[in-house]
Amino acid sequence: MGPPGGRGSSSARGSLQHLLLFLLFVGPFNCFASYSRATELFYSLNEGLPAGVLIGSLARDLRLPTAGGQHSASLQPPLSFTLASHGLGGQYVQLDNHSGELHTSAMEIDREALCVESSGATIFGGSAAVSSSSPSPESCLLLLDVLVLPQEYFRLVKVKIAIRDVNDNAPRFPVPHIHLSVPENAPVNTRLAIEHPALDPDMGTNGVQTYRLRDNYGVFTLDVEENENGERTPYLIVMGALDRETQDEYVTVIVAEDGGTPPLVGSATLTIGISDINDNCPQFNESQLNITLYGNSSLGTHVATVHAVDMDLGSNAQITYSYSQKVPQPSRDLFHLNESTGAITLSTKVDGDTLRLHRLIILGNGPGCIPAVITVLVTIIKVMMRPPEVVPRFIANEVEGVVYLKELEPINTPIAFFTIKDPDEKYKVSCYLDGDGPFRLSPYKPYNNEYLLETTKPLDFETQQLYEISVVAWNSEGFHVKKVIKVQVLDDNDNSPVFSEQLIELSIEENNVPNAFLTKLHATDADSGERGQVSYFLGPDAPSYFSLDKTTGVLTVSTQLDREEKEKYRYTVKAVDSGFPPRESIATVTITVLDKNDNSPRFINKDFSFFVPENFPGFGEIGVISVTDADAGQNGWVALSVLNGSDIFVIDTGKGVLRAKVSLDREQQSSYVLWIEAVDGGDPALSSTAKITILLLDINDNPPLVLFPQSNMSYLLVLPSTLPGSPITEVYAVDKDTGMNAVIAYSIIGRRGPRPESFRIDPKTGNITLEESLMQNDYGLYRLLVKVSDHGYPEPLHSTVMVNLFVNDTVSNESYIESLLRKEPDISVEEKQPQISIEPTHKKMESASCMPTLVALSIISLGSIALVTGMGIYICLRKGKKHHRADENLEVQIPLNGRINLHMLEKKPMEISNI
Repeated sequence: MGPPGGRGSSSARGSLQHLLLFLLFVGPFNCFASYSRATELFYSLNEGLPAGVLIGSLARDLRLPTAGGQHSASLQPPLSFTLASHGLGGQYVQLDNHSGELHTSAMEIDREALCVESSGATIFGGSAAVSSSSPSPESCLLLLDVLVLPQEYFRLVKVKIAIRDVNDNAPRFPVPHIHLSVPENAPVNTRLAIEHPALDPDMGTNGVQTYRLRDNYGVFTLDVEENENGERTPYLIVMGALDRETQDEYVTVIVAEDGGTPPLVGSATLTIGISDINDNCPQFNESQLNITLYGNSSLGTHVATVHAVDMDLGSNAQITYSYSQKVPQPSRDLFHLNESTGAITLSTKVDGDTLRLHRLIILGNGPGCIPAVITVLVTIIKVMMRPPEVVPRFIANEVEGVVYLKELEPINTPIAFFTIKDPDEKYKVSCYLDGDGPFRLSPYKPYNNEYLLETTKPLDFETQQLYEISVVAWNSEGFHVKKVIKVQVLDDNDNSPVFSEQLIELSIEENNVPNAFLTKLHATDADSGERGQVSYFLGPDAPSYFSLDKTTGVLTVSTQLDREEKEKYRYTVKAVDSGFPPRESIATVTITVLDKNDNSPRFINKDFSFFVPENFPGFGEIGVISVTDADAGQNGWVALSVLNGSDIFVIDTGKGVLRAKVSLDREQQSSYVLWIEAVDGGDPALSSTAKITILLLDINDNPPLVLFPQSNMSYLLVLPSTLPGSPITEVYAVDKDTGMNAVIAYSIIGRRGPRPESFRIDPKTGNITLEESLMQNDYGLYRLLVKVSDHGYPEPLHSTVMVNLFVNDTVSNESYIESLLRKEPDISVEEKQPQISIEPTHKKMESASCMPTLVALSIISLGSIALVTGMGIYICLRKGKKHHRADENLEVQIPLNGRINLHMLEKKPMEISNI
């Protein structure tokens, strides 16, 4: 390759210019060619798929190179896929702009919502697939326009997505109740269309396929007919004889089922009414009536009534009555026949020329029927005399033969006068009162043939409202005449309402819903009309949150009741009628509020603390846990249990007594924290917890433990030059108890040695000091029996230790000293108890003078000088003895000034008790 700017570069630039000219010339034609490449793709897809389901890959189906294909390196710029418009179809799909993959979007595709007008579509199984054939005109389609870029691959792709139907809709009838009328004479195999077939938005076999009846009564079945549009209509087919007079209605359920897998169903109530036809004719219950009529009967006298029955309905059951053509005209003129009611009455007066026997043939006529026939034989009895006359003159209110009297009218209230007479004035006429009731008919003197009708006791409307009595007159020939009188009792407001129960005992569970129903009060009033209309009212003692409906008597409570707040309610209710003046009665309502487990057990305290002496006996009572539950009955039963520490502590679940299974040792554990749970007996149970702290009080159960000296066989060398008041050693002890039980006092209770009183011990600290200067004859072994005692109550405990001091300049014969230590010391024990002043005494300080203070300061100064001198001597002695001491067997062998460090090394860690 030549250098830049050479010939090679010029030739390359020339070739590039020629290529650009060629592209400029050819480019427009290439553009036109690209625009001409329009393509159609067809996919099919089930409705209702979730987001992200692959519909198809446009790049693959168009056979275009993609970024991951064989020619991906040459795609500069890469392919780009874009929706030409974001219309209705674009919201249901997502197009990957780089890969050309088409997926479902988050908006679910509902074929029935998209294609309301579609009548059907072929359903294919499986996922989306490309089809080379065009979709059927019945398909539900999503139409998309996709642009493919860049320029050299430009295409306008028409994407058609056929939405396949799935069985996601059940058949549904447009109305819940379908009524169908069938004439009772419908022949077998009669077909009647059901006008409200079921609808199913799904298509094809997912639509409605079959119908069935849940109960066909053995006389019906269903058939389905399909028209040219594929619509299926159910038909009811009559399979047996119908008779409206036997059963006039059939109620069943019509079920529509589609062809999906699994099939879905819908139902509606089908009521089949059997319409009446005129298939029954009038019939008389009797074929002949025999009637006797007196010749002196007045005009309009009722003779008889004929009655026929037709089992049909409406106009088919209308019956008219008429005389047969065989009835002679004189009989027709004498007796009038009501064509509607069948009543026969006397229409003309009977005289001497009237026939004594009349045969009346009466026809019962129905539409389209042969008339029914009944014969009425009327025999007229000739009367030779005129009957007695009864003439009433009413005193009480009378309308058309009915007398109206108020109840509670007084006794002997007059009703009417009756005049009894014989028209021929030939016969004696008497009369009497016939009928039941509180009435009396008596002669009214001084007049003859005058009678007064009056009451004998007050009338009661509630006992009887209507009386029918007759005034009967007869003459000496035995001829009777009857005058019928009706007495109607008028009601008065003489009765108070009466509750069905005077004490109405109710119960309701607490925490009821507002406006809860309690009961419906019922009171009756024997009076009639408005006087018997009862209204209900709460008494003045009723709480405001109770309501009583004035008209219906429904008692409700408007708020929630709480049994724990109030368990029983007692108040009065009134029933008042609408009379004037109104009358009322009172009843008592008691309401018991039933318990509901709405309260958790409640401890008296949230935290309980108990102080228990240690070594308390096992199963002894530590304390009582008090807990309450506001609920009642089983809901208020409380069971206690220990949530933690149940291996040591138990609790009496009923009494709440807390006990320890074993004796407790404060030195092992000084306190316990327990959680106690209280559970009630409700369902579901409620619970609560409380914290229990048990603090163990110390008792004096541990004697002091001597930590130093560690053995009764150890000894300490004391130089004769030790100054009086100098500390020699100490006894160190601890006590595991606390308080006064752990306050330790030290005392020397036994001594042995040349001059044993030369040493004393501090009762508080246990420090042993030299009291007097040591002389030449004080050399030797001193054995001090030290008593270590606590201040426990009720009885102090103690331990003893032997403190061995060897007064000498050096230790030259250790075996000799050890032999002395092994001998049992002959020491008499002193019974004197150590005295320790626990509290400081201010009186001694107040009475002290300055002189003792100066003496003490002088002694301290001299002691310090002696201590420094002793330390120097001790160091020199140690250096001088190293060459001839092969082994050191003594447990303790140090001069006085070396004691402190050794003690610090030999003391073991001790437990510090809280005093």
